[in-house]
Amino acid sequence: MTDVFSKKKRSEVMACIKSKNTMPELVIRKALFANGFRFRVHNKKLPGMPDIVLPKYKAVIFINGCFWHGHKNCKYFRLPMTRTSFWKNKIESNRARDKRNARALRYMNWKVFTLWECKIKNTYADPARSVIRKLLRIKK
Repeated sequence: MTDVFSKKKRSEVMACIKSKNTMPELVIRKALFANGFRFRVHNKKLPGMPDIVLPKYKAVIFINGCFWHGHKNCKYFRLPMTRTSFWKNKIESNRARDKRNARALRYMNWKVFTLWECKIKNTYADPARSVIRKLLRIKK
């Protein structure tokens, strides 16, 4: 199947995709703040530049887009039909990088939480609640 956009238009569409301050990130940040948690965002000094850093709890939260991080068995992840080998390599390298960064953070004694876009989009689930519960256990 060919792309529905021209190469130029596809490039414009892809360039508009944000990597920071995405809607799932903002939803989680708002929930954490409303529950009294204070945090930093996108700390460049930590491996992987976590989306949310809670220094008081020595915890980080990565909020992964299902497509870009290859969320398995997810309706939002489907390997594109064009340039399949490029996308497969790209997503596999993203997964490998995610694992390396999480391992490095754990080695530095940080607690690592990963939330997926699909879980945040689901209005029936509250992904922030499970993270907050875990953080409150750390607090004690």
